[in-house]
Amino acid sequence: MTSKVIIAALIGGTVSFIGGYLIYGMALNSFMMTNAGSASGVMKTDMAASNMALIFIGSVAGALLLAYIFDKWANIRTLSTGAQAGALIGLLMALSFDFTMLGTTNILTSTSAIVDVIASTVLTALTGGAVAWWLGRGN
Repeated sequence: MTSKVIIAALIGGTVSFIGGYLIYGMALNSFMMTNAGSASGVMKTDMAASNMALIFIGSVAGALLLAYIFDKWANIRTLSTGAQAGALIGLLMALSFDFTMLGTTNILTSTSAIVDVIASTVLTALTGGAVAWWLGRGN
């Protein structure tokens, strides 16, 4: 793995972390709390109770997945193509995860699963755009 891929992952992870805070922590926080499933006590009740370091590590890991795919297999190097690929990857990953969780747990409701798929798609598009932008610098 090259240093360019690692830096792209750190940049993308930062975009994902901040974007996730804005989307989930600010814009959708009340909605997701109201529309959570019946598994009480599962979700943290406020941002102060969340472990930000672990969330950042998760954000960087997701961005590293995109950076590796974009660099090694897809040759994605522009903000636009990165956002498009990120959106598709985010959509499919969120559909897979959310609908599996919806079918096997009480953590989500149908409404919160659909909203999460949309939010994840947007967030991964932003992350993918940032990753591809960095990978395309100087090329």
